[in-house]
Amino acid sequence: MINVIYPGTFDPITNGHLDIIERSAALFPKVFVAVATNPNKGTLISFEQRVKLAQETLAHLPNVEVFGFAGLLADLVKERKISAIVRGVRSTTDFEYERQLAQVNAHLADNVETIFLPPSEKWGYVSSTVVREVFLHNGDLTTLVPENVLNYFMQVKEENAKA
Repeated sequence: MINVIYPGTFDPITNGHLDIIERSAALFPKVFVAVATNPNKGTLISFEQRVKLAQETLAHLPNVEVFGFAGLLADLVKERKISAIVRGVRSTTDFEYERQLAQVNAHLADNVETIFLPPSEKWGYVSSTVVREVFLHNGDLTTLVPENVLNYFMQVKEENAKA
């Protein structure tokens, strides 16, 4: 049985992430979605809220488990006896970065495999960075994020307007 993990910061989880996770859930019996704390990245959304948004977004997938983690992905992979890491790759720049991470993880986690999935054509341009920029410039997020994430951003916008 091959269990896979899809790690990320998910700041926020996007329709692009959802695409990769749903496709992975159709291929593998168990998909772990690991929301990372990353001290090197300043996040717009708190760690707890990112975990909650991912859990809400993915509740319709019975073979997907969402949790937060800190530390090395390689340690988590060994601890949970995970067979492979799934990574979405939009561009050659993404690929070069992800290839390097795959090699490090294979070295640190007893040759764990990394599976690269390109996004569906519909979502190839979507990233958390794009979503944050659109939000910070008061753009329309409707087609970029799941409904619960859109509602979260609308609530934040309302709270900021009151302050």
